[in-house]
Amino acid sequence: MKCSIKDCSGECETSEITHTVRYHGQVVVIDHVPAEVCSVCGDVLLSPETVRHIEQLLSTADRPAREVPLYEYA
Repeated sequence: MKCSIKDCSGECETSEITHTVRYHGQVVVIDHVPAEVCSVCGDVLLSPETVRHIEQLLSTADRPAREVPLYEYA
């Protein structure tokens, strides 16, 4: 699939990414998320099914699989 970014000549390839989102004031990192990633500009596209799965995971998960340190840029 061709990249959706204007003037980008890249092709999207199926890959797994690490997705970071802020949920209820907390930073949540989700590993191994399936996505389409442009080989040139790196634009990331998530399918509607993947987005729904992430939303379900966030709303029903009791505890994370792991915890990671969070550093402030200040």
